[in-house]
Amino acid sequence: MAAPLISQGEVEWITAGVSYNTRNDGRKREDFRQLKVQLGMLAQATGSARVQLGETDVIVGVKAEIGVPDADRPDCGRIVFGVECSPVASPAFRGRGGDELSSELARALERSMYPGPSGRGGGIDLSVLSIVSGKTCWVLHVDALLLNIGGNLHDAVSAAAKAALADAKVPKVQVVPGEDPNGKRARLQLPGHSRAGCYSSVSDPEAGLAWPSKRVYEPDYEVDDDPSEAMRLDASGMPICITVSLIGGHCVVDLTVQEELCSAAAMQVAVDASGGVCGITKRRQKGIEASLAMEMIEVAQRAAAQLHTALSSSLAEQQGQQQMAVG
Repeated sequence: MAAPLISQGEVEWITAGVSYNTRNDGRKREDFRQLKVQLGMLAQATGSARVQLGETDVIVGVKAEIGVPDADRPDCGRIVFGVECSPVASPAFRGRGGDELSSELARALERSMYPGPSGRGGGIDLSVLSIVSGKTCWVLHVDALLLNIGGNLHDAVSAAAKAALADAKVPKVQVVPGEDPNGKRARLQLPGHSRAGCYSSVSDPEAGLAWPSKRVYEPDYEVDDDPSEAMRLDASGMPICITVSLIGGHCVVDLTVQEELCSAAAMQVAVDASGGVCGITKRRQKGIEASLAMEMIEVAQRAAAQLHTALSSSLAEQQGQQQMAVG
């Protein structure tokens, strides 16, 4: 992506303003721009949200489908993150121009929100997405589309992903005994055995079984499309990425495009609603001293409290309106 141009005089002006705790748009160093959240933007999605943070505009859709769990998490569902850069946001995104930024944003989401091996300890308890242990689970595809770039993309995408997952309603699914529609021979499972080698054909009179047996078919899944029966995900524990940048030796959050050109070092901190730090990633070229890194983490925790409060308030208001409309 081609970087916008900025003169040395503009860099000095922005840096001087930050040193006096006054930015071009009137904000303090730790202030965010106005946050706007709209839920349910995509009718065909399991959940969706559009987030506008200043001039930055992002829309995220969540789609649920039945899939196979990871081998190391047999009792958990999965979340797959993807980010697309629209050519509308920047001419540089035409063709494969936005692939590098898309991959970076998707990795940042996965690092900050994906839980540990147990499925717990992350943004969402993935164990509630399990259907049949080791065989089937819900797979949530979280896809973000960048509509406009006005600075601080990571934080905006992170907030939009949390809002979309909070809006998601996973359908109720019931596992029922399978049938044999093709008239194929059923399988016999010998009592006390669970391995595939302990199966015999029902239609084989020479099996010579000395104990009872029962037919075993692959299970079927009945998905209830009634929205009132769907399960709403608890996204309250999901962290939000807060990017703290250094401008003239001062810690600044929620940078505009012009301010980002004045910063040579930044730290991305994933912070949950309780103020806990869930992950840290160093960004940009310049190194960060250890003492300054601790200060940046503290700034991120204070800034995260603002963003979590604003996002939670907006989500509660809109979800309340949705419930009233359904009722």
